[in-house]
Amino acid sequence: MPRPPIPRTIQEPPRCRRFQPVPSPPGGGVPLALSLEGCEALRLSDLLGLDQETAAREMGVSRPTYGRILTAARGVVAEALVTGRELEISGGNYVVGPRGRRHRGGPGGCGGGGRGRHGSERR
Repeated sequence: MPRPPIPRTIQEPPRCRRFQPVPSPPGGGVPLALSLEGCEALRLSDLLGLDQETAAREMGVSRPTYGRILTAARGVVAEALVTGRELEISGGNYVVGPRGRRHRGGPGGCGGGGRGRHGSERR
């Protein structure tokens, strides 16, 4: 049986959770999903310019795990930009803030049937 995943620490959920091209491509399609921990990795490395070791400590994960999260996040964002698909930031396994409030459940919910502000899910 695999070890349960350790929640990643994010400072705060993004203010905007959905991005779509204007005009939207015909047929729309299913939005690409970017996890909240992937968004946090992009914020730490690409916006704040932290090295991977420092950013990994901020998120409470190992440097190799952080590298995998960052690579996956960059791939999702690149695909959305190049193909013109909608991007939705949701899900993941994370805690918010330095002390961390755990969040698990479906997208858009805190395990309460989608009624909360934050969401997480294992992918």
